[in-house]
Amino acid sequence: MTQTLNAADQDQTRSSHARRAPAIPGRAHRSCLAVALGLTLAACAHVPTDPEARAEYERINDPAEPTNRAIFSANKFVDDHALQPVARGYENNVPARIRKSIHNFVSNLGQPAVVVNDILQGNLRRAWNTTQRFVINTTVGGLGLFDVATDWNRPAHSADFGQTFGVWGIGTGASVQLPLFGPSNVRDSVGKLADLVTNPTSLVLGGPAAAVSGGAGFVDGRANMLKTTDSLEKLSVDYYAALRSTAAQRRAALVAEGKAGLVSTDREESTSAPGPVSADATVPQ
Repeated sequence: MTQTLNAADQDQTRSSHARRAPAIPGRAHRSCLAVALGLTLAACAHVPTDPEARAEYERINDPAEPTNRAIFSANKFVDDHALQPVARGYENNVPARIRKSIHNFVSNLGQPAVVVNDILQGNLRRAWNTTQRFVINTTVGGLGLFDVATDWNRPAHSADFGQTFGVWGIGTGASVQLPLFGPSNVRDSVGKLADLVTNPTSLVLGGPAAAVSGGAGFVDGRANMLKTTDSLEKLSVDYYAALRSTAAQRRAALVAEGKAGLVSTDREESTSAPGPVSADATVPQ
């Protein structure tokens, strides 16, 4: 009799617990299914292997476009009301020869970082060319104010960590809009951070001097891009998409240049014969 009562009590207790256990609402079920579906689709997504298809994919790969467009709008407001007026004043009021010297000086300060990336890319000839440029322009060129190295057949080229990552085979990732810096992608955003942290010139000069040179370079670079951006904004139906596409093409050309590993004199000789035009010749720098 006692055992029968105990068994009944246990059954009643289990039934009570079962009644008190909350059921998962239908909304939670739907949320879980949506998350699972999203993860499944993300896992199934892949980057095209065909070169043309991959280039198109990387040009428009913009899953966070609403957020990017919001950042773009803020960037454009700052550009219209601060950066462009400063750049136009700089271009209109500073003599061309002085602007050229400022450009040379800022570019020369960036040469050690170019050497680092040339070496990391395995482009030793380009690294040696850049080293010679830095030594020549820093000494004979008056601390870089004059670009003597180009006249001495040591042409300039660009290299940064975003390009280095691309040469290593790392994909671009999704498009992003960086505050103040504009259109980029995940790979190049990480590369830009690496550029800022590891720049040899900034480490040697220290914070204030690096900030001054960086500010001068920012104004100089914006002034040099005025004609390109003015034309693009005037002629494009969607300025955001046009800038995104142009930036993606330029970065793709820069990575292709790094993979080729040629200095400009080599590239000029290789393109003197009939053949396809180099991508960096058709994309604004």
